[in-house]
Amino acid sequence: MVTDAQVRRLMKLSQTEKTLAGAAAKAGMDEKTARKYLRSRRLPREMKVDHTWRTRRDPFEEVWDWVEEQLELNAGLEAKTLFRELQRRYPRRFQDGQLRTLQRRVKVWRALEGPAKEVYFPQRHHPGVLAQSDFTQMGSLGVTIQGQPFDHLVYHFVLTYSNWETTICFSESFESLSEGLQNALWELGGVPQAHQTDRLTSAVQKLDHPDAFTQRYEGLLNHYGLQGRRTQPASPHENGDIEQRHFRFRKAVDQALMLRGHRDFESRRAYAAYLCNVQDQLNAGRTDRLDEELKVLRRLPAGRLDACKRLEVRVGSSSTIRVLDNTYSVHSRLRDEKVQVRVYAEHLDVYYAQRRVERLPRLRGKRGHLIHYPHIIEWLIRKPGAFADYRYRTDLYPTSRFRRACDLLEDQHAQRRAHRIYLELLGLAAREGEEKVDRALDHLLTTEAELTQEAVQVYLKQDRPDAAGQDVQVDPVSLAAYDDLLAPSEEFLFQEPDPRRPLVVA
Repeated sequence: MVTDAQVRRLMKLSQTEKTLAGAAAKAGMDEKTARKYLRSRRLPREMKVDHTWRTRRDPFEEVWDWVEEQLELNAGLEAKTLFRELQRRYPRRFQDGQLRTLQRRVKVWRALEGPAKEVYFPQRHHPGVLAQSDFTQMGSLGVTIQGQPFDHLVYHFVLTYSNWETTICFSESFESLSEGLQNALWELGGVPQAHQTDRLTSAVQKLDHPDAFTQRYEGLLNHYGLQGRRTQPASPHENGDIEQRHFRFRKAVDQALMLRGHRDFESRRAYAAYLCNVQDQLNAGRTDRLDEELKVLRRLPAGRLDACKRLEVRVGSSSTIRVLDNTYSVHSRLRDEKVQVRVYAEHLDVYYAQRRVERLPRLRGKRGHLIHYPHIIEWLIRKPGAFADYRYRTDLYPTSRFRRACDLLEDQHAQRRAHRIYLELLGLAAREGEEKVDRALDHLLTTEAELTQEAVQVYLKQDRPDAAGQDVQVDPVSLAAYDDLLAPSEEFLFQEPDPRRPLVVA
């Protein structure tokens, strides 16, 4: 099959080659084919005819009117149901392998002639207007309390504009709803205009009841000046923000428990603290939009300001993160993971799974980059061809001697081999220490010796301190001193314990 690239090459060669046969041969096509495209002056994709005809006879052509009639009477019928009915009406006429053909025909009919489908209209969220809450089932995570299964619900509260969220409580009841909602509002430090739930039995009356909400829930809303909202029956998409946060939160807790190594807790209080910790990580990247909401909420007494700005970013495929329009590298182990970045005045702290994994100097301005070669050197050695045009190649010269060594290797060897040797030296620096390898390069460059990994390793062995010339004198050890240490004094045995010091049990 001739491609567009071949025809473009043919048209270009036809201007320089003496014969059509020579141009066609160089373009990789037959001479007759080349003559056809030169005459038409069109590319293969421009000459392609749209496929509008059937390649085989439609096995459902004679019964399609009946199928269409059934679909018009009841659009919910599945193609498989209709196929089984056709097999019953026409024995041995339709084989199981023809089911897919009927499914495709029904799919096309629904798209071109079937009834209109329900349309969902995305809503614009405004700061400080709406909060949603609901209970979500957490039993599937397999959490245990002192070895006993803990099948529980969690109350989940979210602001729809900033997606700030919080959780508390382990059962579905009005008390849990009341406690969870109030704790969320006080933790938030303000009250939004409206609060929306699905049709919780603890808050929403049954369909035939004249009142929208229960008396106790109505009193709770009035106490905080909240406008109550509820979703329509069987319409979870109307509470879409909280439903999506349910999924994200359960996934985050599940991942955190995997990293934790086990799912058992000493008490419900310890588990609640753990959930709050996970929730804090999820909320760390929403501070900007949350600030917009706080400006329009009816505020409660303000809390203290944090000394750092918290961001949540995903590590890209190049093992880098973007923070305040600057690029930083992190270890390749974190690729595709979300990390929490705490931005201070002079440095950045990168956290993953509640642990600080990097402390990086903060770059000023925009479009800067800071790449630490130990983060990526393992994969650069495996892919040496990527070094030549690497966007951040200048960051892979830790000192001027490394740059001189790379330039010298490029003068002495082919580019690919030169880069392979340099990357091996860089890998050696990551393992043995940059300062030691830098001294070795200085020595080899000064003596004009050959730059190889073996030469650097030989110098590193010679550069180590010589312990053979040191005269060390060891005094004889008195074993009686150990007896004095093992026999506790009477004063120690009867000493009252200090309550401020932790009791250590071996």
